[in-house]
Amino acid sequence: MLILADTNVLLRAQSPGADHHLKAKRALSQLRLQGDQLCIAAQNLIEFWAVATRAAEQNGLGLSIAEARAEMNQLLRLFRLLEPNSRVFAEWRRLVTSIAVVGKQSHDAHIAATMMAHGVAHIVTFNVRDFARFAGITVIDATAI
Repeated sequence: MLILADTNVLLRAQSPGADHHLKAKRALSQLRLQGDQLCIAAQNLIEFWAVATRAAEQNGLGLSIAEARAEMNQLLRLFRLLEPNSRVFAEWRRLVTSIAVVGKQSHDAHIAATMMAHGVAHIVTFNVRDFARFAGITVIDATAI
């Protein structure tokens, strides 16, 4: 089964000092051991980059450009990338207008739209409530694996 890994799981798995680091690593490992194929969206990489290159004192990882690039390249080796396409935008537009998505939730709607456009029905995340509103998406709680 295809499962999208949410950005919060990716960030925690790559950050040994983060809360839930071991839970994130265990969740990803368990899903792979079960035979699931893990994927990411371009939006995940954009969000990852934003946090990875933000200063640690501003709740980021404080990585240099070279370090962030290396981490991103590692993610691209480990996860299947769901490419952006016109169906993603059409699905995103439908979602944000039909279920009244506002503000920062637009980013989650973009991830949900990418999943829908690529036929991915499952997401592993620490933010279960953020994706529960999207019909057709099954949310896997990373703390419960």
